[in-house]
Amino acid sequence: MLLELLRTRKKEYDVTIFQTPIFRQKKGYQQVYRLQIEGTSHDDCLNEVFSRFNITDRIPNDFEGRFIGTGDICFIDEGRKGQFYYQLKPGGWVEVNRIHVC
Repeated sequence: MLLELLRTRKKEYDVTIFQTPIFRQKKGYQQVYRLQIEGTSHDDCLNEVFSRFNITDRIPNDFEGRFIGTGDICFIDEGRKGQFYYQLKPGGWVEVNRIHVC
């Protein structure tokens, strides 16, 4: 029972979304939004980002980017535990090197 509680424990993730000015560009990523998301894992967090920024009624009023789409990058900062960059590919989120964000 204790292991089950530890596995389902949620925590806050510091998430930053990067997009290019024009959809499908490969260079020129810029930060478009930063938020805190509660989740049990990176996958849980990334799924929440995708669903929140692809449903018109769920998008925050101060968000000035476009819908999350292929090529967009999501940065998860866990402080001392590390920094992780994920890019949305046709098959889902894939971890990438930070070099892609320039």
